[in-house]
Amino acid sequence: MRKIAEALRLKAAGVGNREIAASIGAGKTTVYEILARAEAAGIGWPTVDDLDEGSLEAILYPPPTTELKSRPVPNWRQVHRELKSKRHHVTLRLLWLEWKESHPDGWGYTQFCWHYSKWLSGQDVVMRLSYKAGERMFVDFSGDTMEIFDQATGESKKAEIFVTVLGCSGLLYVEATRGQDLRSWLSAHEHAYSYYGGVAEMTVPDNLKSGITKACFYDPEINPSYAELATHYGTAVLPTRVAKPRDKAAVEAGVLVAERWVLAPLRNRRFFHLSELNEAIAIRLAEVNARPFRGEPASRWDLFKELEREALRPLPQTPYEFSEWRKVTANIDYHVEGPDRRYYSVPYRLVHQRLDLRATATTVEILKGGKRVASHRREYGRRRYVTDPEHMPASHRAHAEWTPSRLIQWAGTISVETATFAEKMLESRPHPEHAYRACLGLMSLARRYGNDRVGAACGRALASGTTSYSSVKSILSEGLDRIPLVEPEELPDPQTHENLRGADYYTEEA
Repeated sequence: MRKIAEALRLKAAGVGNREIAASIGAGKTTVYEILARAEAAGIGWPTVDDLDEGSLEAILYPPPTTELKSRPVPNWRQVHRELKSKRHHVTLRLLWLEWKESHPDGWGYTQFCWHYSKWLSGQDVVMRLSYKAGERMFVDFSGDTMEIFDQATGESKKAEIFVTVLGCSGLLYVEATRGQDLRSWLSAHEHAYSYYGGVAEMTVPDNLKSGITKACFYDPEINPSYAELATHYGTAVLPTRVAKPRDKAAVEAGVLVAERWVLAPLRNRRFFHLSELNEAIAIRLAEVNARPFRGEPASRWDLFKELEREALRPLPQTPYEFSEWRKVTANIDYHVEGPDRRYYSVPYRLVHQRLDLRATATTVEILKGGKRVASHRREYGRRRYVTDPEHMPASHRAHAEWTPSRLIQWAGTISVETATFAEKMLESRPHPEHAYRACLGLMSLARRYGNDRVGAACGRALASGTTSYSSVKSILSEGLDRIPLVEPEELPDPQTHENLRGADYYTEEA
């Protein structure tokens, strides 16, 4: 269902059906069907974003019933020869229509293209690809790294090198990052878009784990944070096939240029900060982009200004906010684990259900089927559990409403001694909540023994200097509350006792 929403978003952004099909990992006929169903239902982007997955599936895409049949196989070598002929403007769709006329029970267009691509991948075929202006931006990490030294200890750390290339002009962008983690990956994309001053229609990455959760050319699973970045910038992520460097030959060549003409000249320099390394990279990068191609008068910058700058999509007005996504399960206490081992509540009816958690710098959201079910301010302090009372069952909510003042007020309805005992018990604990259960225990004792006896037991416990629930319970069970308290006898003043010698005695003797 996410693919349906993504197809409608890309269509609203003006992306062609062929590119939409490649981006979401579906055939063009599937894309046509999705768009036709959406138009018939009268829904589109962003209306579809308000529907959950079940509702969207029920409206647009009821499960089809298909029968498996044996299919005739075309002569792929003849198809390839016809497709690559320069004499006629032959397309794969035309060849499929001609084949379909003689084989009515043959594959549909999507399957025809899939089987042709599968056959072609096994052939030793090299294609030189050319891209329209503003169509694609290729991204990858270099195999080489740079070292950053600690001034105090002399230890070094590896800095990864992020490289992007625009498909039409070949304009390079190079940046050193702290690693290949998700935050570094997305931040480098933002800097690349800013460097170009615009966004290409498609962003073509390798199958790096930070960007692509499931590597598959036909059905890739894009990291939700990466997909969110693409949505914010209005681009489509189109991963390459696994272990197929020819799918991104432009960036492979760009990485080689970056390694030879940006990194290699800096090999003998020692860098102590990442910013210092990136400043040196920026100087070398400007020289490489301004250098004319071999045998050509134009440079990468010249081609970019002439052909590609105006073709790029404008940058969004608002900055991208980094978010981290993860799959979580609601525990029996209706809390899910968020970043930094903090736990956030969800409606108690979602216990044991699988949910999506989205965390930004300020907010933690929990979603079920694409719909938000809970939202909290992100916790950075000492609290480990963040709970919304609305998420609690009625019985838990009633228990949570107890406060120290309310407990003391209730204890005062039994006797003054009980109120004093409850107050001292709350004060004696590191945190008042530690004594809540003991105060509730006094309520239970009052129902069992009566208010008078509990009041007398609390008075006796205070007289003995104890402030625990177990002492009151012991007094009641032993019947000590019925024995009157004996006032201690008054002792004589030690200063006037006849056997005591004062300071004057020692003074006279000296």
